[in-house]
Amino acid sequence: MRIGVLTAGGDCPGLNAVIRSVVHRAVVDRDDEVIGFEDGFKGLLEGRYRPLDLNSVSGILARGGTILGSARLERDRLRDACDNSEELMARLGIDALIPIGGEGTLTAATMLSDAGLPVVGVPKTIDNDISATDRTFGFDTAVGVATEAMDRLKTTAESHQRVMVVEVMGRHAGWIALEAGMAGGAHGICLPERPFAVDELCKMIEERFSRGKKFAVVCVAEGARPAEGSMDYGKGTIDQYGHERFVGIGNRLATELEHRIGTEARPVILGHVQRGGTPTAYDRVLATRFGWHAVEAAHRGDFGMMTALRGTDIVMTPLADATRELKTVPQDRMDETEAVF
Repeated sequence: MRIGVLTAGGDCPGLNAVIRSVVHRAVVDRDDEVIGFEDGFKGLLEGRYRPLDLNSVSGILARGGTILGSARLERDRLRDACDNSEELMARLGIDALIPIGGEGTLTAATMLSDAGLPVVGVPKTIDNDISATDRTFGFDTAVGVATEAMDRLKTTAESHQRVMVVEVMGRHAGWIALEAGMAGGAHGICLPERPFAVDELCKMIEERFSRGKKFAVVCVAEGARPAEGSMDYGKGTIDQYGHERFVGIGNRLATELEHRIGTEARPVILGHVQRGGTPTAYDRVLATRFGWHAVEAAHRGDFGMMTALRGTDIVMTPLADATRELKTVPQDRMDETEAVF
């Protein structure tokens, strides 16, 4: 069997672990040929790829990013490829395609699958917002980075009697903010799932100061929004890939808090540092298991499916289920957070 693999969308800790696992299972155990498409679906459409053998993936288990590169692709180009899927398959000569990516990548994978390509997807996203799987690799690493940042910021906030507003990733789902905020002992957590009241944040901080705790850390997801009318906050533009450009809730909220309570407030935007660097042991293991099962699915002919974690088991689930809806933070998890903070 000739298997093609690609990584698309934003980079994520654990991508290289999947690539390594696919190669080891396919080449060593199945006597397959594996090729890696460069720069995601762009490399697929342009025929840019290189062979992947054991030497190619040696030493990459602990590396962040992706050795194959990644890039976003305009949806119109993908639709054109779907219209000419038979020609594309004949030109590439692959028996199975394993795309590794998040919501956008899995949507593209579903389109290609519907057009007749033999696709087995592997989900990844640090946001943990793919509904068809209990967990995605990269999330554990991102939460760990954000938690460590808040641990460090607490000491400097206390030393200088400041409010620290820590903005973490999470466009439409606040899983990183929720779990990192809880683990890091944030005094306030703001999620995209529910607009937050600025007055309540101010009240919480002022009460802490009145009790002699003259510092606070607020963890806010990049997609969090204030309750309507509670403070001025605009809406960002839409980029060429259909993603909203956020206007910077961390900076805006820090300015608002400082203005209202008269205490110095500093924004800390963690940004891309959350999805770079060495993946945790958990993410390496999950990514490795996903890669192994993707190869097995290809040999069974389970196309139009993707790997998913259910409990502690890896199962196969339809690609269409992955993008039907986002997995957002449910009400009961928000209630748990409020009880603690």
